[in-house]
Amino acid sequence: MTTTAPAADAATTPAAAWPAPVRTVRRRWTEHGLIFILPFLIVYAFFLVWPLLWGVKMSLGNDDVAGTRSDFIGFDNYAEALGDPAVWSSLWNTVWFTLLSTVPLVVIGLVLALLAHHLRVVSWLWRLSWFAPFVLPSGVVCLMWLWVIYPSDFGFADQLLAAVGLDPGIGWLTDTRYAMISIVITTIWWTVGFNFLLYLAALQSIPQHLYEAAEIDGAGARHRLWHITLPLLRRTTGVVVVLQLLASLKIFDQIYIMTGGGPDDSTRPILQYVYQAGFTNYRIGYASAVSYIFFALIVTVSLIHLRLTRRSREEAAK
Repeated sequence: MTTTAPAADAATTPAAAWPAPVRTVRRRWTEHGLIFILPFLIVYAFFLVWPLLWGVKMSLGNDDVAGTRSDFIGFDNYAEALGDPAVWSSLWNTVWFTLLSTVPLVVIGLVLALLAHHLRVVSWLWRLSWFAPFVLPSGVVCLMWLWVIYPSDFGFADQLLAAVGLDPGIGWLTDTRYAMISIVITTIWWTVGFNFLLYLAALQSIPQHLYEAAEIDGAGARHRLWHITLPLLRRTTGVVVVLQLLASLKIFDQIYIMTGGGPDDSTRPILQYVYQAGFTNYRIGYASAVSYIFFALIVTVSLIHLRLTRRSREEAAK
């Protein structure tokens, strides 16, 4: 009498008995540790990839904020956005703020880091004083600066102008000539500490023997700065510029709290226009289209910077 062996349990089946494609995938996941990042990939797909795809779907329809209407209209929202003067003016305000703030934030952060790196007396106080504002919430920073530039006798800036005999009646936030500059000054005071910290960390990682050798060869402080410090800070500067460009392009909090986009929409950034289109005018589909146009701009800026950085590295390698 013949008996049939029981079927092997799948859990106890040797790996060698698995099909070749399964063994290849299992070995790849095990060797490269991909199984350890699987939870992150699931969260990443759920909270980023899926919302991005869903946003594309909404931008192709006329969805409202309540979700009661969702008719497919193709690229009509994109065509309307590209022909909307309010979109272009808001986009220009965003670019103008980025141009005004990026260069000072990078240069001032570098100068402060150089001073703190060479300061030997109460250096901890210097570092704390410039980094402390960065940890403050945006609402606190904006309220502090509203008191500073308040257009009346309460404002510190107007009191200072009056003390030196100048006209104190400047509309810091109500005049189109000064509103954006006031927001830029507030942003520089608030966020320069982050760039300062990055540069300071990079300066402390430069080997000290390079400066000692240059000093023995007779190089002065200016030559050591231009031929040792700045070249070795090139990569840090690239990182700081990219981070600062992306942060400035996403400006919203300061302008929304301090000016509300005024006067006459002269400071309204593109993100505030997206907010108004979606949650004030209840046009979620149109707001999604505008946001993806802005997203394309950010991606373009990042790719251009990546290309320029790669080219400079190739030229330096030659």
